[in-house]
Amino acid sequence: MSATADVVRAVPGQVRPLRRAEYERLVADGALGDDLVELLQGVLVEMTTPGPAPRRRGAVAAADAGAPPPPEFDLRVQLPLAAGPTSEPEPDLAVVPSGRYRTAHADKPLLVVEVARTSQALDLGAKAALYASGYARRTEHRDGLVAAATLPGVTVDVAELFG
Repeated sequence: MSATADVVRAVPGQVRPLRRAEYERLVADGALGDDLVELLQGVLVEMTTPGPAPRRRGAVAAADAGAPPPPEFDLRVQLPLAAGPTSEPEPDLAVVPSGRYRTAHADKPLLVVEVARTSQALDLGAKAALYASGYARRTEHRDGLVAAATLPGVTVDVAELFG
């Protein structure tokens, strides 16, 4: 176990999670330096070094036409999502309603894709639970394609995205 887990077990109920607003101030002030971290349930979690940036072109396509996503959607690649008061995960890909996200992160993704290379336990555990608690409830995985009930007719070709 980690030293952090030892502290949490030693003082149950006395550990206060870091709030997203506090985390964002730390990031803005440069207090975290070049550390690659994300905020999950109030805890700073080290992220793995990002691999090659996912390819945007052609990765998300209308299932029947092979066209890019409609203009009412934005693709966010390895960018933060506002996920409640104590979480700001950075999924590999998120499809969000089109909008201006200069002053606040997207908080209502329609589809979130995590590619688990070395972080499978985290991605399939805590992050999956976090996403399921407020986002798309149903996804389908078939022949390397991912689709969400919240995005009818739009699929993500994972092989093309990260291949």
